[in-house]
Amino acid sequence: MSLAIYGIPASRAVRPLWAATELGLDFVHVPTPFQGGATRTPEFLARNPNGHIPVVVDQRPPEQGGEVVVWESMACALYIARHHGQPDGTGITPANAREDAEALRWSFWAVNECEADALTVLMHRMVMPAERRRPELATAAEKRLAVALRVIERHLQRQQERGESHLAADRFTVADLCVASVLNWARVARSLMAKHPLTHDWIVRCTERPAHLAAKALGKA
Repeated sequence: MSLAIYGIPASRAVRPLWAATELGLDFVHVPTPFQGGATRTPEFLARNPNGHIPVVVDQRPPEQGGEVVVWESMACALYIARHHGQPDGTGITPANAREDAEALRWSFWAVNECEADALTVLMHRMVMPAERRRPELATAAEKRLAVALRVIERHLQRQQERGESHLAADRFTVADLCVASVLNWARVARSLMAKHPLTHDWIVRCTERPAHLAAKALGKA
């Protein structure tokens, strides 16, 4: 059985790379940039007809389905946690139905409620050349994000009250991985983070994990 992950860390592919690294899996990283046509070759499009990274290719025994191909970054991370981790309550894999539900709902929440605005903030506050940035777009995105961050701030407060330090449990799980990978883009909005201190602290704790740092460094000399 072998696992291959196509993509680069400086993209949404960091999610499955991070998940596989958290689990200590022996996987193959196939560096595939999203620019330059690498995702438009016939070979790549046969794996993901959308022409996007990441793609996970899992070679399993025939009785387990044979070759499994997964795309969409959140689906990739959730798949890896579910099918390559152990639900023993110690790692990122959900250990019960409640943890599984939290991982699913918060991952979909991050994509639907936060990702576009968080990326807008990142691009127009930091990444794009100064002459191309449109601060008004970042400001509008931050206002929308404030609504979503109030939701997760309240959840983290309730989690603290029940003695749990993360989104789904009293440990880091794939739920945290998926959501932190999105909200980390918004950390450049310092005033927004200051108004949501539990969320900011949680993002920092998640993204400073050794597995995340190692996943981000993949492919670097």
